[in-house]
Amino acid sequence: MMTTIKEFTLIDLENVGLFVNGEWLTSLKEGTFSVENPSTKKIVAHVPKGGQKETEKAIAAAHDAFQTWSKLTAQERADYLLKLRDLMHDHKEELATIMSLEMGKAFLEAVGEVTYAASFLTWYAEEARRIYGETIPASSPNKRLFVVKQPVGVVAAITPWNFPVAMMTRKLGPALAAGCTGIVKPASQSPLTALAFAKLVEMSGIPNGVVNIVAGSTKEISDEIFNNPIVKKISFTGSTEVGKELVVQSANQLKKLSLELGGHAPFIVFEDADLEKAAEGALASKFRNAGQTCVCANRIYVHKNIKDEFAKIFVEKVKQLKMGDSLAKNVEIGPLVNEEGVIKVKAQVEDAVNKGAKILIGGTNGNLKNGYFFEPTVLDNVTNDMDIMKEETFGPVAPLTIFESDEEVIQEANNTKYGLAAYLYTADLKRAITVSEALNFGIIGLNDALPGVAQAPFGGMNESGYGREGGHQGIRDYLEEKYISLEL
Repeated sequence: MMTTIKEFTLIDLENVGLFVNGEWLTSLKEGTFSVENPSTKKIVAHVPKGGQKETEKAIAAAHDAFQTWSKLTAQERADYLLKLRDLMHDHKEELATIMSLEMGKAFLEAVGEVTYAASFLTWYAEEARRIYGETIPASSPNKRLFVVKQPVGVVAAITPWNFPVAMMTRKLGPALAAGCTGIVKPASQSPLTALAFAKLVEMSGIPNGVVNIVAGSTKEISDEIFNNPIVKKISFTGSTEVGKELVVQSANQLKKLSLELGGHAPFIVFEDADLEKAAEGALASKFRNAGQTCVCANRIYVHKNIKDEFAKIFVEKVKQLKMGDSLAKNVEIGPLVNEEGVIKVKAQVEDAVNKGAKILIGGTNGNLKNGYFFEPTVLDNVTNDMDIMKEETFGPVAPLTIFESDEEVIQEANNTKYGLAAYLYTADLKRAITVSEALNFGIIGLNDALPGVAQAPFGGMNESGYGREGGHQGIRDYLEEKYISLEL
């Protein structure tokens, strides 16, 4: 049974379609797949299940559109991006409602994500005008040497369910600004947000084929993206395990590939830190999106001399978080995305308790039995042999452990295959600099729990991937550098 909460302007939940070459495909041979509201476990929509044929059609459309889109001036492309940005702001509450309905993000947080997503369109509209070439001093008086930058061509974006609109604009923004066209494959848990965004693309007047969105069979869509020689570059956000498989797939045609993969972020609170600010930061980092972010705090290291005081302050703040149906305006913690997420979180908590950890707050799904809920949880006396200190949690569980020296905590923080984000709180300038430099992570939040912004590079080290999104660095992978040697 399907349940709808309101009539939407951007999407008809009773008649959802894929977006290919400016057309809405609503009836496919492969049938449909269902989208579930994790707050209620009820089906909210059935989405056409796209596959190889739809993907091939989308890639062909992007290729045709590239011939004219790439020839537009930077100003013309920027104008389109800014129009799309304005439409996102105009429809931000509807986009947030759709997002909350399909993947469980708390409504007010979803509104914030739309605003964040729109900022990438602003930034890359500006960056479109900053794609500079070079003139190189020649070694001969009758030669002139030039470097020009050109769009790579058709690109593909494979986006995750936990940030269904921000991850699209973080990829599409630089791609479109550079002059590329492409296809988006959204996660099956959150295709509706992507398809509502496609309606905004249509409303903006962006030419047909520039942006195409195909949801459905992950294997068929991915195989066509990687096997089709028209696609020149792929950007993927997801798990490290899948990312490794895509590296192998990309090798056959040497496709350009950027990967934003898993994380296991340390959050370090030094003895000289402002404990109120550090606890507030840990709360914001750990419990954003119910802990379902790649950069959220997964391991909280607190100096042994302040651990008890920090824990007391932190737990009091956690107590104030309201959990419930993600569409409720006063809710801060929504459900996890599916049952598998709940099972994983429960298993990590049980493993920790069995090995000696103490639950300071939470530890169950509360009294919310109808959705995929798990209470905001704080564990104390956590040790390195526990699963939660080794595996990404992707849930609202904060493990506390102690350290005694800077050298010890740096070693412990770096003791992971991941390298996406790390956080530290200290009032000591020397410590702030030396520890930041010693941590092997692509993003450092220094007394800052929310470092992500459109104008700064986002990406990881080690098995957290390679390439950068955001900042002026984020447009590089969508451009080829061509060297021209002119003999006079």
